[in-house]
Amino acid sequence: MVHVFHIKEKYLALDVNSGCVHVLDELCYDVLKYLCDEGKTPEDTHIQEICDRFQDRYAVSDLEEAWGDILELYESETLFSRDDYAEIAGKLKRNSPVKAMCLHVAHDCNLRCAYCFADEGAYHNRRELMSVETGKKAMDFLIQASGKRRNLEVDFFGGEPLMNFQMVKEVVEYAREQEKIHDKNFRFTITTNGILLNDENIAYINKEMSNVVLSLDGRKETNDKVRCRIDGSGSYDSIVKKLQKVAESRNQDNYYVRGTFTRYNLDFSKDVLHLADLGFKQTSVEPVVSEPEAPYAIREEDLPQIYQEYENLVEEYITRRKEGKWFNFFHFMIDLEQGPCVIKRLSGCGAGCEYLAVAPNGDIYPCHQFVGTEEYKMGNLEDGILDQEIRNHFESCNVYTKPKCRDCFAKFYCSGGCMANACLLNGDINEPHEISCMLQRKRVECSLYAKAVEAEWEE
Repeated sequence: MVHVFHIKEKYLALDVNSGCVHVLDELCYDVLKYLCDEGKTPEDTHIQEICDRFQDRYAVSDLEEAWGDILELYESETLFSRDDYAEIAGKLKRNSPVKAMCLHVAHDCNLRCAYCFADEGAYHNRRELMSVETGKKAMDFLIQASGKRRNLEVDFFGGEPLMNFQMVKEVVEYAREQEKIHDKNFRFTITTNGILLNDENIAYINKEMSNVVLSLDGRKETNDKVRCRIDGSGSYDSIVKKLQKVAESRNQDNYYVRGTFTRYNLDFSKDVLHLADLGFKQTSVEPVVSEPEAPYAIREEDLPQIYQEYENLVEEYITRRKEGKWFNFFHFMIDLEQGPCVIKRLSGCGAGCEYLAVAPNGDIYPCHQFVGTEEYKMGNLEDGILDQEIRNHFESCNVYTKPKCRDCFAKFYCSGGCMANACLLNGDINEPHEISCMLQRKRVECSLYAKAVEAEWEE
C-alpha cells in the first residue's frame, strides 16, 4: 500500500508496509497517484501506459526516467512493499504480563469541565476517594500480574488526584519498599488540573514522578469556556503560573501540557501556539471525542477548517524549530527510524491486557475510560482474578480485526485508534470512531511533511 499526498510545495509518498517515506517531484507524484487511484503496481503496469496517460504534460524522456526510479524503488521493496503484518497479526498472541496500571485515586474533582468523559469527575455519580489500603492492594496485584517484567508504570489519575495526595504519597512509599523485595522498578505519572499545586507537592512530584500531565486547553477564553470551577468561574488565571513552575522545575522535560479542542475553538492552532508562547516545550492538544449531539462535539462539516488548522500549525511549528524557538507537539513527533515495535504497531496501548485501570472501590477495568462501565468490569482487587473473556477480547484486537483499518495508510501510526472511544461511541472496540480516524490521517500527513522539511536542513 502506498499513500501519496502533498502539503504546500512538498510531494510525498508513504510506503505503508515498509514505513519508507519518499520526497517526490511533481512528475513522480502524478505517476504514483495514478497507480494508487487505479489500484495498480509497477509490476502490472507498462511504461507505455504511463506515457499515453501523461504525454500531454511531460516529455517522454522525463517519464521514462521517472518510471525507472519508481521501478528501482519497487524492486528494493521500499515502494509497494509486501504486507507481512497481516500474517503476523493472525498469529499474534500476546499472553503478556500486566505492565501498567491507572489508579483512579479520586472520583471527584474541583473543576467541572464540560467535555469530561468522567462525568465531571463523578464517574456515573459515584464520588469517592481511593483508600490507602486499596492503593497498596493495587500495587500487590500489579507486582504479581507483571510476572518477570521488572519495569512497571503507574498513573495516578482522577478526577483530580491531588484531592487525595496523602494517599498517593503513601502508595508510592509502599511501592518503593516492594521494589527492593520483588526486584521491580516503578515509574509513576500523575495527571493534574493544577488547582491544588503548591511548592510542597511540586517538590514531591519532581522527586517521585517520572512524568507529569498538566491540563490546560490554551488561551484564557478557550480554557475558561469549558474548564470551569464548581461555581462556574474560569480556572486559567489560578493555574497558569503553577503549571509554568512545574515545567521549569523539570527543565522542560518529562511532562506535557494536555489540552482538548472542541467545536468552540476550531482555530485551535492558536491555542497550541499560545501554550508555546507561555514557555511550554511539551504539548499535546487533542480533539474532543464525545456524543455527537453535544454542543461542543466536532462534526464532519468542521473537518476542512481543522485540516487547515493542522497545516497552519505545522508551518509555524517548523518555522519556530528552525529559528531555535522549538517546542514539541505530540502528534508531530513520529520516529521514522526506530518507531514502535510490531506488537505496538498492530495493537496499540495494550488496554485490557498489558494495561488496566482500578477504580476507588478496587474494581478493575480495561482502561481509565471504561471505569464505571459495568459490562467491562474485569474483576476486583479482592479476588485478584481477571475476566479472561474480556481480556481475550481486547488481546485479540488489532488493525487487521478492524475492517476500516485494514486499508488505511495511517494504521501503523495510530494502531487502530482508541478502543474506548470505539466502544463507547460505536459499541464495538473493532469499530473505530470515524472522525477521530480522519483527523489522525491528517496529523500523520502533517508530521511526515514536517520530517521532510527538517531533513532538508540537515543536507
